[in-house]
Amino acid sequence: MPGFSAYTALFLAAFVAATLLPAQSEAVLVGLLLAGEQPALALVLVAGVGNVLGSLVNYALGRAALRFRDRRWFPAGPAALERASRWYGRYGRWSLLLSWAPFIGDPLTVAAGVLREPLWSFLLLVALAKFGRYAALAAVTLQLI
Repeated sequence: MPGFSAYTALFLAAFVAATLLPAQSEAVLVGLLLAGEQPALALVLVAGVGNVLGSLVNYALGRAALRFRDRRWFPAGPAALERASRWYGRYGRWSLLLSWAPFIGDPLTVAAGVLREPLWSFLLLVALAKFGRYAALAAVTLQLI
């Protein structure tokens, strides 16, 4: 895959994967790493930025949730929002370090918005989690660890 289109595909996959929509960015990253046509660091950075920005969409949805949560098109149901809010309320902002995890990560980023987590701490903790996951995946894929 030529350079720009590879980065674009990875960014979009990572962005969508971080929202409440189902998607997998890990397979795209691993495929590009194994192809060896782009620098691993650049791929990790692109994936991380896309994933953090996707999480920011969840955060914004959470901020608006109190106003729109009863609408049919809202991407998280009341039960999912309640579970995420309970988890987040119990463990606080540090739970955002699990924002990389399947099934719980995306609802946590919505809950952070609902519970009005300050943007600076949201971005810091989510970036640590997301970039860390992609860096670890790249290291394992490239047999660095």
